[in-house]
Amino acid sequence: MKEDIEQLVAAGTISSRHVAPLLSLVAAGYCQHRSWGFGRIKTVDGAAGKLIVDFNQKPGHQLELQFAAESLKPISKDHILAKKHSDIDGLRKLAALHHLEVVKIVLLSFGGKATVDQVQQVLVPDVIQSDWKKWWESARSELKKDGHFQLPAKKSDPIVYQVQETSLADRMKADFKQAKGLKARIGVAAEVLRSVEDLKGSPVVADVVAALNADIASHLNTMPALALEGIFMRDDLREASGLAPLPGELGTEAIWSKSPKLTDLFDEIPAAKHRRTLESFKGYFQDWPDQMVRLLSGVASNGVGAKLVGECARLLLQENRGQLLKDTLARLISRHEAGSELLLWFGKERTDFFADILGPEVFRAMLTSIERDQFNERKSNRLRDFILEDQELLPELIQMADVEVIKDLVRTLQLSPSFDDMDKRSLLARVVKQYPIVQSMITGDTVRQDHTFLVSWPSLERRKIEYKDLVEKRIPANVRDIALARSYGDLRENHEYKAAKEMQKVLNRQKHELELMLSRARGVDFSTSKFDVAGPGTQVTVTDLDTGKVEVIALLGAWDGDPDRSVINYLTPLGQSLMNKPAGSEVEFKTEGGKRKLRIDAVGPVPTHLLPVVPVEVPSSSVTSAATTG
Repeated sequence: MKEDIEQLVAAGTISSRHVAPLLSLVAAGYCQHRSWGFGRIKTVDGAAGKLIVDFNQKPGHQLELQFAAESLKPISKDHILAKKHSDIDGLRKLAALHHLEVVKIVLLSFGGKATVDQVQQVLVPDVIQSDWKKWWESARSELKKDGHFQLPAKKSDPIVYQVQETSLADRMKADFKQAKGLKARIGVAAEVLRSVEDLKGSPVVADVVAALNADIASHLNTMPALALEGIFMRDDLREASGLAPLPGELGTEAIWSKSPKLTDLFDEIPAAKHRRTLESFKGYFQDWPDQMVRLLSGVASNGVGAKLVGECARLLLQENRGQLLKDTLARLISRHEAGSELLLWFGKERTDFFADILGPEVFRAMLTSIERDQFNERKSNRLRDFILEDQELLPELIQMADVEVIKDLVRTLQLSPSFDDMDKRSLLARVVKQYPIVQSMITGDTVRQDHTFLVSWPSLERRKIEYKDLVEKRIPANVRDIALARSYGDLRENHEYKAAKEMQKVLNRQKHELELMLSRARGVDFSTSKFDVAGPGTQVTVTDLDTGKVEVIALLGAWDGDPDRSVINYLTPLGQSLMNKPAGSEVEFKTEGGKRKLRIDAVGPVPTHLLPVVPVEVPSSSVTSAATTG
């Protein structure tokens, strides 16, 4: 081949300076072009003065020899791109069994170093066809233990392959020495902790512990959060390696004895360390529950994060301080002082333990919090998004509310700037599904229809007693039943819990039906009824025109029907046919068997013994579905 190329030089086809590059290309067998990418060199056509290359998108491409020598970079058969072309199946098997060999090939292909992104780009999806993240985690774990590889502190820096192997202990020692500042040293110490089993017998761990002790002492007053994080890391290293505490070393009590400001401390401590920090705090302060409450109470103004809110609440519940947490939540919600992260946690954790404070006011507090957060750039929209995504949240919060409260809530939601029009419609639809009575408020209908009906004052009083019994006795008793049943354990097999929850639905339905009916009922005194026409509060004598049978009917209110005593609800088909008709009128109405024709013979007052009586007491067991109108 060299002779052929030299003949081309002699013929003036190419320059002598192109001989060495062309020979390198032919010897390598593979090449790289900056635009066309990887290619396999097929042949050199001396007669035509062409180099023929198979590029991925240009198979059999012909290049002038001079252009090829100047634009192509030779790639050896050991290069990762060449191996992908020549033996992709073998490379895939190697990647599955020997992670480091594949990484080594990639690094050497890039001159001994490459970033994680470069490694991923060249291996995925041709070589690593499954889960790259899982594969890389395994490979990275092996790289840390192999002395030929240097892993960078930053992902953007390259991984380096070195022929001379460095022991794990020497690498850890060098990394720790090069780390600048306690924060960076804690990061390297975490790597030491993960490799502690492989470092047994080495003084590295003891040296790191001693260095951390010095840094903890120097940061105690100026950066207590970082010093506390260093104490946690030092203790973990010491425990994992079996080292004894050093004389005079500082513990967590050195932090808490200075009474640092909790919000500032937790703002600087990583979220993953919040639970451990709270446990340490609890062990030092006897009044820790009160301090936790104060921390939660300051959420709105101090911006305490979601992780800390959840950990504080978890700790209070775990240590049987649930009532204190509940009281705090109730107070913050009633004053609309609860922060969005606290309300978000509460919305997600709305267990039966908090049933007695889960109501419309929670939703109103959420709206206030979202509006307040609009002026705080640090806040996110997580609470707003949660309200929209959780389809059951709003219905559950309003299920026990009075109609007037719901109407006020609808007005508040309509005026709230926290949601756009489409989201508002979605939320309002959830309210209407639970309370159809507020539909007109939302649609803005101008046509007013009178859906009221007349009832006697005694029957109205009876319904009010039923409602009071329902909301003051039966529903609270059901809440207690749910809490008790829930304490029995596994809810999947807890029949008492399921039965109590089903009863809760029944009671809530009855409550809503009663509220709707009471809002439409209009009490009347039948003692003032007129008797020129038939109407509520009159006794009507009629004759059946088909049979000639005479009947005496007492027309009373919608809740006063008693057919056995010939007392008829004026809203029944018979009652409606008689309404406002004078004596002598003939009426017709439909029955299940067909039609009846009656003649009104006389209209007069209802006898006293048939008039409703004011109730004295209605026992709980007598409350039935409010859909029954009698």
